[in-house]
Amino acid sequence: MSYCKAINNMKSAEQSVHKIYHDTQYGFPIDNDNELFCRLILEINQAGLSWTTILNKQEGFRKAYHNFNIKKVAAYKEKDFDRLMNDAGIIRNRLKINAAIENANSILALQKEFGSFKEWLAYHHPKSREEWTKLFKKTFTFTGGEIVNEFIVSAGYLSSAHDKNCPVFKKVIKAKPMWNEK
Repeated sequence: MSYCKAINNMKSAEQSVHKIYHDTQYGFPIDNDNELFCRLILEINQAGLSWTTILNKQEGFRKAYHNFNIKKVAAYKEKDFDRLMNDAGIIRNRLKINAAIENANSILALQKEFGSFKEWLAYHHPKSREEWTKLFKKTFTFTGGEIVNEFIVSAGYLSSAHDKNCPVFKKVIKAKPMWNEK
């Protein structure tokens, strides 16, 4: 079966790590704010590393960040920060851990104003990559162009997640028929 060029070009060990994510998550719309937050934090943590590393640590992230419960992460104190800095199951980077906590608080503010993180995204959709990046840099911490692009693509707001000949591409399009694109 022909998949996206990126998957086809991976070594078999890497393919097995990426396949489930590629086939069931990448590019599909996310309805749950905690899962959107999860994807944002995973994308932030990928900066400077491989996505394989992040996928291999995904369960460690879930455990360390209380399954990405936005309210819990927003309430983290110094002891939580210290716990995360000592957790070998995640990426132990001060800036990335601070970004998770600060961005959880930013999402709480968006939820208060828009009802949900998802509704905030929907309110601003559609946008170009450049417009999304500008908006995210204004709203969140540690969100450069690549991080924002991968988050927006992986959460289904831009269709470039899959090659058009990839069998998953049609499933993604079917899952989000109400969304228009720029």
